Amino acid sequence: MTHADKIKIFLDTSDKQQMLEFLKNPKVQGFTTNPSLMRKAGVTDYKAFCKDILTNITDKPISFEVFADDFANMARQAKEIATWGKNVYVKIPVTNSKREPAYGLIKELSHSGIKLNVTAVFTVQQTFDVVHAVKGGAPSVVSIFAGRIADAGRDPKPIMTAAREICNLDSNIELLWASSREALNIIEAEQSGCHIITVTPDLVKKTASFGKDLAQFSLETVQMFKNDAEAAGYQL
Repeated sequence: MTHADKIKIFLDTSDKQQMLEFLKNPKVQGFTTNPSLMRKAGVTDYKAFCKDILTNITDKPISFEVFADDFANMARQAKEIATWGKNVYVKIPVTNSKREPAYGLIKELSHSGIKLNVTAVFTVQQTFDVVHAVKGGAPSVVSIFAGRIADAGRDPKPIMTAAREICNLDSNIELLWASSREALNIIEAEQSGCHIITVTPDLVKKTASFGKDLAQFSLETVQMFKNDAEAAGYQL
């Protein structure tokens, strides 16, 4: 068993072609999207895109995010999104853009039976507050942006390990390692006790190299350089 088998891998994309391609991949056990990924993929009609992809993704969890910035409209959007499918998790950011915590809304939605993916979490304190908001409610995911924590020059692993202890307060809560940057993050997430990791399509493909002999990997790299130099017709 590889580390890729010990943690649930969710594909992080809003590209329909990629989603359908990886739907058949047994390594991928769920999907996440967000407004930024949707815009990058050229999605112009939010609801139409989500409803369309749900005609194909029917039995694996998939997260769709609210995009309102005030809590009343976040609640309205969340309640509508939740009706689109039994496999749908509604993404709620931990705060709005005004730095106002969303814990009250998160608690209200979770305890009304809406499955949540609380996103853009960065700190242990935020994790604590999210967990206490969803504890006793519907199944929930806490998405900590480990990759962006690393971008800030901080090691995310201690934060993730502490977060896992907090998430253990309720068996309905899963911890997700978000914004992965390299295939090694899958192993780091598993070692930190995370239940889920979100990865890009390229990182899923890189898991095929897990366990590869490094001497063989070295040879293949040298062969790649040789083949590319010959294909380019370089001369000295």
